[in-house]
Amino acid sequence: MTKIKICGLTNPTEIEIINQVHPDLAGFVFAGGRHQVTSKQAQQLRIQLDSQIKAVGVFVDTPIDEIIQLANDGVIQVAQLHGDQTEDDVQALQNAGIPVIRVFKPSRQSVTTTNADYVMVDSGNGSGQPLDWQSLQIQVKQPIILAGGLNPNNAQRAIDTVAPDYLDVSSGVEAAGKKSYELVNKMVTIAHSN
Repeated sequence: MTKIKICGLTNPTEIEIINQVHPDLAGFVFAGGRHQVTSKQAQQLRIQLDSQIKAVGVFVDTPIDEIIQLANDGVIQVAQLHGDQTEDDVQALQNAGIPVIRVFKPSRQSVTTTNADYVMVDSGNGSGQPLDWQSLQIQVKQPIILAGGLNPNNAQRAIDTVAPDYLDVSSGVEAAGKKSYELVNKMVTIAHSN
């Protein structure tokens, strides 16, 4: 079974959808952009989120102590690191008991060795454009999370081509800028049927 993360949750209606459809991970974006939430908003949403769904915090160059505080407050359980964070940052989070997703953008950087718990390959910062899945060569020991431009129309092809452990989707399950029950349900069904 391919697991799935639905990212960019911003309101209680989207949390209701997630609770009904039950993906494996739910993402709160603390970095800038249209999906950004404050720590207070994320905390309120987390309280409503089914406790069996792990909450992931998405960060770009956020101070490590702030990430640890969010985990200690029960807002997130996993940290997804974009930007210039280092292996020392990964280790500091792991030492605090927080699993880490390290993000690589193969179009701009090679997927290098990391001690993170998961490796995400992404086309880049919510661009909505998929990677060239045929050319991906990822040889890491960690579970692989595929992100970037995924939607119900291309998810099966992505799974067949890359065989990731997880899919990560945000705008690909939105209609008019909001998470759609129908699209989220389709994505989770596709992922979980593989």
